[in-house]
Amino acid sequence: MNNKDLLVGIETSDDAAVYKINDELALIETLDFFTPIVDDPYTFGKIAATNSLSDVYAMGGEPTMAMNIVCFPNCLPPKILTEILKGGLEKMKEAECLLIGGHTVQDDEPKYGLSVSGFVHPNKVWKNSSARIGDILILTKPLGLGIINTAIKGGIATEEEITDAVHTMETLNKYAKRSIENYTINSCTDITGFGLMGHCYEMAKGSDTTFVLDSSNLPILKGAIDYANIGLIPKGCYDNKKFVGNNYIVEKEIDESLLNVMFNPETSGGLLITVPENEVVDILNNLRGIPTRFAVVGKVVEKKEKYLIIK
Repeated sequence: MNNKDLLVGIETSDDAAVYKINDELALIETLDFFTPIVDDPYTFGKIAATNSLSDVYAMGGEPTMAMNIVCFPNCLPPKILTEILKGGLEKMKEAECLLIGGHTVQDDEPKYGLSVSGFVHPNKVWKNSSARIGDILILTKPLGLGIINTAIKGGIATEEEITDAVHTMETLNKYAKRSIENYTINSCTDITGFGLMGHCYEMAKGSDTTFVLDSSNLPILKGAIDYANIGLIPKGCYDNKKFVGNNYIVEKEIDESLLNVMFNPETSGGLLITVPENEVVDILNNLRGIPTRFAVVGKVVEKKEKYLIIK
């Protein structure tokens, strides 16, 4: 359905919808929820809420209010649900986002997330389909969360690896967004289930460009490569390879484990932004204050035979 005030819809698989209210204000709408990825319900609540809030930051906006979405089995004690909701509320408070209600249904497996509303100026919306030739790619969180979470579920991840992964997933993209919002952000997405390669493919295709990825400069969580080497690969990694298909080429020999990290599904991952080269130094200096690792991971070039090139 066409509407002149719908600035971002479903056409480019963007992170959220954006609807223009007036010349000064646009509404951002998003929804996300998933099953537990950690055993501690309070931590799960924080991660799920952080992930849901991220879509608003990825559009260049600020979350304003949210509603809980909960599926919960009646065989579990209510205190578990209480802890999940407490964790989510903590992150909403950190994001300065109001909790205004929600809905709960009985289900066989716990699920939790948020429906989030936020606001942005209509002329300052960040889209995932507007990268420009010559842009530089910057990623604001390390990769490998799906692999580390698989190791956590298998009971073999170290305490250091767990702490690092949880810290990454719990960190709001608010800090990265506010560090870069006064610069020229030509396109942006947050790296989640489709992994780095899947999201890059969507961005490059939507922009009719090719992304050249620097495999030697990717920020990666400690342990992710090692676990990938022994075959701890989540199913989503193989799904992402099918999604991208033959739309990428590897121009130098790299380990299969590194390639798997690049296709690995992330949970509450960082922002991937494309910015003009002349602003990169200032943006990187501003990002030094955020609580996660970040790096320049590639560049945007004119459309080649493939949408993605790995070097």
